[in-house]
Amino acid sequence: MKKFLNIKAAMIKKNLVILTGAGMSAESGISTFRDSGGLWDKYRIEDVATPEAFQANPKLVLDFYNARRKQLDDVEPNRGHLILAQLQKLFNVQIITQNVDNLHERAGSKSVLHLHGELTKVRSTRFPDLIYEIGTKGIYIGDVCEKGAQLRPHIVWFGEAVPAIDKAVEISSKADVFVVIGTSLNVYPAAGLIMYARPEVPKYIIDPSSIEIPSGMNFTVIQKKAVEGCKELEEWLKKNL
Repeated sequence: MKKFLNIKAAMIKKNLVILTGAGMSAESGISTFRDSGGLWDKYRIEDVATPEAFQANPKLVLDFYNARRKQLDDVEPNRGHLILAQLQKLFNVQIITQNVDNLHERAGSKSVLHLHGELTKVRSTRFPDLIYEIGTKGIYIGDVCEKGAQLRPHIVWFGEAVPAIDKAVEISSKADVFVVIGTSLNVYPAAGLIMYARPEVPKYIIDPSSIEIPSGMNFTVIQKKAVEGCKELEEWLKKNL
């Protein structure tokens, strides 16, 4: 009986919680805020990613997100996305992402929480619970929900509340390993999730930039881009956990 219990315990997967940001998808060709010459370089955030922008010029905002949505047809998950999906064989992998693309899902990840919304979905401007999957199609002025209200991107814009943050906190608090990939930890409330991971659990940050770690936080820094960093992380996890 004791041997059976030990085998059963060994089969219980540890919780691997991964917070991903723009750097996770950059190597797939998804533009980030900081890219020069990319989609974001042509627009001010204030003009396309705030509730006030949508109220002032809804066509501009819809056209901007239509272009971002269409871009998904031209990109593929990178090796980093695929590695995280493969780790599901060894761990209970739960991804919390600041990204609005669908590359984690396309790579095969089963548990993905989108903090800032999803490009492939739209919702009603008046009835926020009415959410529709549209893939990479565009939406335009006059496209309405079943109750007649204009549709908008299912995106959390700057200045809006982050509905999924409570769920993200719950997931982070149960981590046995906590990993941050491709984010500068400057965007809140997402950046604050590292504070909810228990002090004793292993923590990793994968990013090519020099990131200032909050005092008292025991993080191992892998100063590489997402793909190479995920390879190194995978090797470490297989050897040590």
